[in-house]
Amino acid sequence: MRLHLLVLDGVFDLGLAALGDTFATANELAATLPDAPAPIELAFAGVRRRVHTAQGLTVPVVPADALPPPDVVLVPALGAKMPDTLAARLARPDVADAVTLLQRWSGGAAVLGAACTGTFVLAESGLLDGQRATTSWWLAPMFRQRYPKVALDESRMLVNSAGFTTAGAAMAHLDLALGVLRQRSPALAALAARYLLVEPRGSQAEFVIPDHLAHADPLVERFEGWARHRLAHGFSLNDAARAVGASERTLARRMHAVLGKTPLSYFQDLRVERALHLLRTGSESVDQIAAQIGYADGVTLRSLLRRRLGKGVRELRARA
Repeated sequence: MRLHLLVLDGVFDLGLAALGDTFATANELAATLPDAPAPIELAFAGVRRRVHTAQGLTVPVVPADALPPPDVVLVPALGAKMPDTLAARLARPDVADAVTLLQRWSGGAAVLGAACTGTFVLAESGLLDGQRATTSWWLAPMFRQRYPKVALDESRMLVNSAGFTTAGAAMAHLDLALGVLRQRSPALAALAARYLLVEPRGSQAEFVIPDHLAHADPLVERFEGWARHRLAHGFSLNDAARAVGASERTLARRMHAVLGKTPLSYFQDLRVERALHLLRTGSESVDQIAAQIGYADGVTLRSLLRRRLGKGVRELRARA
């Protein structure tokens, strides 16, 4: 399998290293398996002759046109981590050149993937339109507004969709690499994960900071402030709309455009966030915490925690 890492200037050091080291480790471990898969031919492809990481290290890239056609192409994250700096980075000419390459390689039947801010480079190509994808959780509002034709689910760590694989933030580069390995050899992917001490994890949800996402839009931010003071009293869309100075339809539309959620769904997210904070910092039982955030008993809260935050299940079992 020919696998190209498409490396742009200012690449995120951790992301690039995680991809490269995971595939190098897999190549070393492959020989220990009864049915050893062929080695992965890994290349660092560039659209510029000189590429440096965000920390200033030189990356030994090979001009993309000098490489044979790839079977798989992965785009590691860019070092720009926040919306303003990322938008400026995406406007640079090397991104446009990378987009052209991705479109050409996709036309040649290569599987394409990206992690963290690298998903924005892939989305710039238009190839993700109509596909499911994920990205860094805190950049979801920017992604959703910039690429409205992509079905984004930022709660997922890894999303596969018709020839494309996208992964979430930072350490999700490991999930991306292991996901590619798993499609080729489940046994090799499992072995590499054990050597690298990577536990199975399907969700970014436990890492999300809801009010950080809300700050992407003034109306959504006003709703978030109103909701936090109403957690114990229950939800009313009519009351929420009046409090933020918008119609119910406008509030619902803005919530969906920025967060991909209904007002009620986001209200429940805030309740779950508050419940986990109380579980981790206090000594109250789940039933006591449920009462503080507006539930009659702990049954609904337990269900929400199990469905949205698998890690929270272990914490609540001891307090049930």
